[in-house]
Amino acid sequence: MKKLFALSLMLIFMSSCSLNDDNEANYNFEILPVASVDIPSEFTLGETYPITVTYLKPTSCHVFKEFYYSKNLNERTVAPITLVYQNDNCQTLENTTEEATFNFIVTSNGSYVFKFWQGEDEAGEDQYLIIEVPVVE
Repeated sequence: MKKLFALSLMLIFMSSCSLNDDNEANYNFEILPVASVDIPSEFTLGETYPITVTYLKPTSCHVFKEFYYSKNLNERTVAPITLVYQNDNCQTLENTTEEATFNFIVTSNGSYVFKFWQGEDEAGEDQYLIIEVPVVE
């Protein structure tokens, strides 16, 4: 849990970028909460499956970059990382979601436990949508 927070801080500190032209582009990275996930109910060993994550997009300046993806045995922690462009043209979006997909390759038996980050609670504790997917023959 704290790894995700530490990664967030690291991305924030290392994320500013300036281009040396007439249109300076400044951006940072932000991990966004997952709203829902389209994932199979079971996996077959050796197969590849698309997993689609729907996340909340707070402004028009948030653009999907990649997934935070952490492995620990058969547990996977996943969260979408976005680029947030800093400019005056950003529009606040209400209840807007976007989708991003990654391919998951099943490499071991047993069940996989996916933890999709959904933000923090009032106490600052990470909250997850936890989905267990069994591997069948």
